[in-house]
Formats: sequence, C-alpha cells, structure tokens
Amino acid sequence: MAHELVAEVWRGEFLESVHHGSVIALDRTGRAALAVGRPHDTTYPRSSNKPVQALAMLRHGLDLDGELLALACASHSGEDFHVDGVRRILHAHGLTEAALQCTPDLPIGEDALKAHLAAGRGKAPQYMNCSGKHAAMLATCVVNGWSTHDYLEPAHPLQQAIRETLEELAGEPIGAEGVDGCGAPLLGISLTGLARAFSALARAQDGPEQRIARAMNRHPEWVGGTNRDVTKLMRAIPGAVAKDGAEGVYAIGLPTGEAVACKIADGSSRARAVVLVAALRKLGVVAPDELATFPVLGHGRPVGAVRPSPALVN
Repeated sequence: MAHELVAEVWRGEFLESVHHGSVIALDRTGRAALAVGRPHDTTYPRSSNKPVQALAMLRHGLDLDGELLALACASHSGEDFHVDGVRRILHAHGLTEAALQCTPDLPIGEDALKAHLAAGRGKAPQYMNCSGKHAAMLATCVVNGWSTHDYLEPAHPLQQAIRETLEELAGEPIGAEGVDGCGAPLLGISLTGLARAFSALARAQDGPEQRIARAMNRHPEWVGGTNRDVTKLMRAIPGAVAKDGAEGVYAIGLPTGEAVACKIADGSSRARAVVLVAALRKLGVVAPDELATFPVLGHGRPVGAVRPSPALVN
C-alpha cells in the first residue's frame, strides 16, 4: 500500500497542490480507529522520539522535572529561556556548553532568530533546537559515571538504554538506524509503534512516564516555543503529550489512551498539524480550530488554506 492523499492546498477556489502521507489513530483500547497509507512501515520519527529518549534518561537516574524535563523533550525555538534552561541543566551537573556535541545552529523560532541576529550572535550548539535533549543526555552520563566525550556513539550505554526503551514502548524492534540532524543516533519504528509509545506516556498514572507527560503538558512552551503549534496543541487538550518531528512527522497521546501519529510523505511541515487535528477529530477529540487548517498566503494575507483530504473528514 502506498502513501495516500492526506491534505489539499487550496489557493482561493483552486486546488493548487496536494500532500500524501500516512496516518494511524488508535482508540483508547489500542485498536486502529483510522489507518491511512502505510502506518505499519518503518519510518524515522525524528524529534517525535524525544519524549521516549527522555524517559530512558529518567529510568537511568536523570533527576529533572518541570520545565527542564520538558526542555529535555524539546525541539525548542531558541528563545532566551530555552537557552538559559540548557545552561541550567549543564551547570547543575558540572558541565558547560563546550560539552554539547549537537550541531551548531541558529534559533528556529522566527522572533528568536531576529533577536539573535540583531544581537550579533552566530551559530552555536546551545542555540540548536535539540540542545535540551543533548544537555539531558550529558547529565544522564554524569549521573551514571558514563563517558561524556562519546555519548552520541550507538554503542554507548546511554544510547543502548534509549534503544531498549523505544522498543519497549513501541512494542516492536527497531527497523532502521541512522544519524539525526543533531548528530544523535536515529532509530526507526512504525507510525503505529510511535502512537503506542505516546499512548503509554500520556495514560501513565505514575512513574517516570507520568513525569514526562506532566512536564510536557504543563510546560508546553518549553517543548516548542511561544507561538509554536505543538505548544498550542498541548495547551488546548488537557493531559495531551504531543511532539512534532522533522520531515513531516507528528505524534500525540491522550490520558484516556487515544493516540495519533502521522507522516507527510514529502517532508512538509505545513500539513502535519492539519492532518493530526483531522485524525484527532475522527476519534471524537475536541482539537483547536486554529490548527485545523494552515494559511496559504497571497501578498502577505490569507487567500486560501491547507485542508485535510476528504478521506480524513468524511
């Protein structure tokens, strides 16, 4: 089965473009209430894996909670509070920014980037959107007495712990291995496995799983940024655990057990929240209207919208 049509791009009354992809929506019993495209095939969840990576760290002694734990799960916008949080994690464990091995980068938030460039700053690891995860990885190594210079190597105890945790929560073996944009090992699972993992996190009543869910839902601006869609999504849905990922990936779990995971085949980010919200509504979940479509602009103003395909709304 191939990827299927999941979103349409309308400019006025003209259908200008389309997006194909795959979607899985699990009901509260774990059964597939919606399956579109290829949700059982292996894909790279990219940064949607981060909450599970953080869970592995908590299970191995990392002592973070609240906004700093949310930051460990983040693809942050690079706002000042994000960068300060990265430093707080590092300094609490006797480390500095020099220990970070994520790719030097600029903030990904539009306003944060403007302020960053206006201040005359350039690329550095702490501004990279994955720096919260890397700071937490390093902190976990310190807690366990593991080496920090090679913490990104697949054979490192930290990365092996992450692998085991992801396989456990996804309920399936790793199907592909690579290197993520930040330099960390990248592990592939199916969208179905990703949805299972998010369901497990969101419905947890105790333990480190609940700590992850609570931190992300109570501090969503630390997971994304002030105006990010992932932030708005978690603010709008009580108890939700949501995480966006590169190349058009999105996943969400609810405390009642429902979960959705989707992948836009062409890697576009503009359609992923639209598709996710449509799948949530198929489950009967009330999701924010502002994320149900994505504006198509003409001369700087909305003249159309990216909308879910008929298969997701009928």
